[in-house]
Amino acid sequence: MIKNSYTLHVTRYTSKNKCTSRVTAVTLLTAYCLLLAVLCSCSPKKESLYRKTMILMDTVVTIHVVADSEEAADRAMAKAFEAIGKLDMLLNFFSDKSELALINRNAGVSGVRVSPETLEVIEKAVYASEQSGGAFDVTIGPESSLWNFVTRAKPDDKAVSEKLGLVNYRLIDLAKEKSVVALKKKGMLIDLGGIAKGYAADRAAEALKRHGIKSGLVAVAGDIKAFGLKQDGKPWRVGIRNPRQKGKDDEILATIELRDMAISTSGDYERFFIIDGERFHHILDPRTGYPARGCQSVSVMAKDGVSTDSFSTAVFVLGPEKGMELLKHLGFEGMIVDKEGKIHITPGIKDKIEFKRNS
Repeated sequence: MIKNSYTLHVTRYTSKNKCTSRVTAVTLLTAYCLLLAVLCSCSPKKESLYRKTMILMDTVVTIHVVADSEEAADRAMAKAFEAIGKLDMLLNFFSDKSELALINRNAGVSGVRVSPETLEVIEKAVYASEQSGGAFDVTIGPESSLWNFVTRAKPDDKAVSEKLGLVNYRLIDLAKEKSVVALKKKGMLIDLGGIAKGYAADRAAEALKRHGIKSGLVAVAGDIKAFGLKQDGKPWRVGIRNPRQKGKDDEILATIELRDMAISTSGDYERFFIIDGERFHHILDPRTGYPARGCQSVSVMAKDGVSTDSFSTAVFVLGPEKGMELLKHLGFEGMIVDKEGKIHITPGIKDKIEFKRNS
């Protein structure tokens, strides 16, 4: 088609202007081809979904991104995993080399100067402790240390009782201007297990955005942060596990759409053992030192994972009635499966959550 147009254009010139006409035609053709090349290069490349999984923070971390090339996706995901890895080194409760371990070793002795990330997550943990009236208490460490879900051994009742006096978030001293954290009582232990993974999901999502990703999902175990839309223009859809699944077909209780939101699920099925028909799980009530009994699982939805992680724990400890009150107070959405298996849902997600037919 271009060749025919070129020939027609040349024949319209007189022989007197033949040389000029040929140059003009070639120039126009070249310009047309250059314009076509520019237009093609400016056309958006087809985006695809990419996924990678790593073991970090003692759990499975999976990242999904929408990108126009595998190279772009790999670069961004590498930075996101790097951000999580850094937090793992700073906040690991079980590592002697972490900043958290240094804080705990100096309990009742002196404050510790920490990184901005450590200060921020502890500050947010204190806020969650305050807002929940201590149902979430980041100083649960002395009690959580007594429970071993690998050996499946219930701790001595006397030991549990004796450690309760060390669980008190009000005894954390934060000197923000100096970036110093201090525990006022010897033997206190900060355990960030109920908030660090949600915080990590947030930081990983930020890393993806900084490196050109406009749509992605970060899942650090049960703590998920999603932003943007999938390549098909639809929101991300995540599943909420059935806390009493009987088989593979019953694994997912419900699914919910997420866009620029986070969701965290706390359940009594994650780490537990059963003695004489009684389930002992890892979500401890800071007021008793024993597993909370009012719920089977709690899912909380909000803008950031650091909130959903900590408050899903708090709601689980409070139980369905007080838990729903807390969600309303905070303006968060959520779903609670109580100890009897009854489901409680906040009004804002009733049209966004989809239950399996057999649930």
